[in-house]
Amino acid sequence: MDSVRAEKHKRTVSWRLAGALLATGIAVLAVAGVYFFIGNKAVGTPARASESARAEAAMPVMRGPSGLPLPRFVSLKSDKVRVRRGPSEQYNIEWVYRARGLPVEIVAEFEHWRRIRDADGEEGWIRNSLLSGWRTAMVAPWSKGADFVLREEPGSDAAAVARVKGGVIGRVVSCDGRWCRLRIGDYEGWIEQPVLWGVYRGEVYPARRGG
Repeated sequence: MDSVRAEKHKRTVSWRLAGALLATGIAVLAVAGVYFFIGNKAVGTPARASESARAEAAMPVMRGPSGLPLPRFVSLKSDKVRVRRGPSEQYNIEWVYRARGLPVEIVAEFEHWRRIRDADGEEGWIRNSLLSGWRTAMVAPWSKGADFVLREEPGSDAAAVARVKGGVIGRVVSCDGRWCRLRIGDYEGWIEQPVLWGVYRGEVYPARRGG
């Protein structure tokens, strides 16, 4: 999950994440923001990312042909995933993700194909076999460069474990509806759920099962 490169209509889109470093007192993960460039034009602006990334606030309300909820979040299983215009290999490849673990949202199903949406609002079709049920999340893609704190406990007054930049991707360990426990590299801590793209607001994960 060090970088994401998408080739869209023979143009390159790059998501660049820098490495981790230590700062005085607490571990600090300084991760560069997620940038989208097509040619020389940046199209992944904070305003646009904010509109698309925050639009998934509602919890899933229906089930697809697979019997699973729609929409729902998953992650990319492979480090090379082709996205097509339609649900068949006869359709053109729109772009290629090179980012195993990238969170995406399934919004439609057709046989063995899934229509997905990424954090920038782009949609396309992917084979189901290239998607994983492992949950990951991106920290505030609408606030690139901003700092966010991972904490020891789910509370704003809890001690800081690490600081991360908007755009960094982590593994979702659990969510209580308000806070999520996120694993980023060697660090693990709690972060406010509304700042994550990859989980729904108010979602409890893993889901509670009735008796």
